[in-house]
Amino acid sequence: MAEWLTVLTTIDDPEKAQALARGAVEARVAACAQIAGPVTSVYRWQGVVETASEWQVLFKTTAARYEALEAYLRAAHDYETPEIIATPVVRGDAAYLRWVEDETTPGTGTGTGAGTGAGTGAAG
Repeated sequence: MAEWLTVLTTIDDPEKAQALARGAVEARVAACAQIAGPVTSVYRWQGVVETASEWQVLFKTTAARYEALEAYLRAAHDYETPEIIATPVVRGDAAYLRWVEDETTPGTGTGTGAGTGAGTGAAG
């Protein structure tokens, strides 16, 4: 049985968020990504408490593709230490989770738009 993950990162610009999302899906390291923001982040960096507007990007992937997604995010992200946090998906709709598996398997993919909102009424 496959294991599925949601993987969260944040970035300081909506265009950069779009680029991260699109690149991950194109590389098949994520089946889809959702962008939310701006959110206000408060954090300590190099001894100083900072406040910044950021955009959250939530990727849907499989445990088997996590390492490739993390490597992609480290290479594509411009933060020195980007937030990359994976959370296991304990349960989900079987058809949606199969779609995540299909879309993150290199050389495959249904191309049906399932889970993308393309004529299905569903969102990624």
